[in-house]
Amino acid sequence: MSGFIATIGEFFRRLLGRAEPTLSEARPRDAATIAALHAACFRRGWSEDEVERLLLDPRVVAHRAMAGRALAGFVLSRMAAGEAEILSVAIAAHHRGRGLANKLLMWHLRRLAGMAISTVFLEVEDGNRPALRLYDRAGFHQVGRRPGYYKQESGAAVAALVLRRDL
Repeated sequence: MSGFIATIGEFFRRLLGRAEPTLSEARPRDAATIAALHAACFRRGWSEDEVERLLLDPRVVAHRAMAGRALAGFVLSRMAAGEAEILSVAIAAHHRGRGLANKLLMWHLRRLAGMAISTVFLEVEDGNRPALRLYDRAGFHQVGRRPGYYKQESGAAVAALVLRRDL
């Protein structure tokens, strides 16, 4: 009976669009959807061409979360000399608040560790509470600060925090 209940539960999750997003490697064919999601999440979005160049770069590792045929999120890192820098993490607005960013980030970090990456860095806007909570839960800690790095629409400048995690 429990197998039947699990099957019915899965049926309703799919019917209601609540199926768990699947994680996989991003490919150059994903450039347009990644660029669109990036533009929706950040003040200065990347163009499709910029994303495609990143996805074609052998030093770039990119993962995506797919909800059916729709891109729910992505993470991209660039590797160099046993280290990596996370270039961007983005989750579609209607998938936020469900733990997807954490799941995708941790999966990405495990993949980087499997590629002999020992240290991961990233920059995040000071005051970006959701991102800072995500990175704190993932074990990152602040190792630097770049004053005035990000420009707000108002013209004000906000610091970038440099975070690090050893794998």
